[in-house]
Amino acid sequence: MTDKNAVRIQNSILNGAEKKALVWLAERQPGWIVSDTLTLIGVFGAMMIAAGFILCGKDIHWLWLSVAGFLVNWYGDSLDGTLARVRGTQRPVYGYYLDHTVDIINEAFMFFGVGLSYLMRLDIALTIFILYLCLTLNVSINAHLKSEFKLTYGKLGPTEFRVIACVLIMLIIFIPSLREFHLSTTLFGKEIILGPLDLPGIVIALFLAAIYINTVIKDAKSYAMIDPMPKKDK
Repeated sequence: MTDKNAVRIQNSILNGAEKKALVWLAERQPGWIVSDTLTLIGVFGAMMIAAGFILCGKDIHWLWLSVAGFLVNWYGDSLDGTLARVRGTQRPVYGYYLDHTVDIINEAFMFFGVGLSYLMRLDIALTIFILYLCLTLNVSINAHLKSEFKLTYGKLGPTEFRVIACVLIMLIIFIPSLREFHLSTTLFGKEIILGPLDLPGIVIALFLAAIYINTVIKDAKSYAMIDPMPKKDK
């Protein structure tokens, strides 16, 4: 079994309802829409997210573009594979490569977008992005070594993170005191100004770091049992 055929492990909170919704949508897509079309729609959604964050400094209501972008990104990114399965048009090698390559492009748009806004420091946004890449790499390694493709951590997957992001955005839109929040602190003798999404960003980064460290330790122990230290000849 190759990594492109790895068993998908997805037990997130919304997984059951999401699967039913995606199959329902896939069965109703017009014939001219194919999986690659949906993949491009997902990229367009990521660009909408980035644009909304970057422009919100001019008018906070640009953040509605980001909320819409998360919906568009979910539609394209989540439906492309389902459409292929429903129509029996899977392309395991091409699909595996394109899906994971485009995922990184989408995330780059999102994290650079929020990092270039006034809502979150760029260094915090890129820290979250790096941790996301570490988790993605670990998933790919496990897909290759034990044919297991884990899509969720702590009952949270990409869809749940999209929902959390949209909730945070709408709180920023509707609560002026949140979007005007600034905190001045000192780190290693240097003054640092934290914006409205910096504290949630730090919490998310710590959460992802804890998940990554715990996952690596568990996987390393598992692989050590599979591949024990060879005994030396006396």
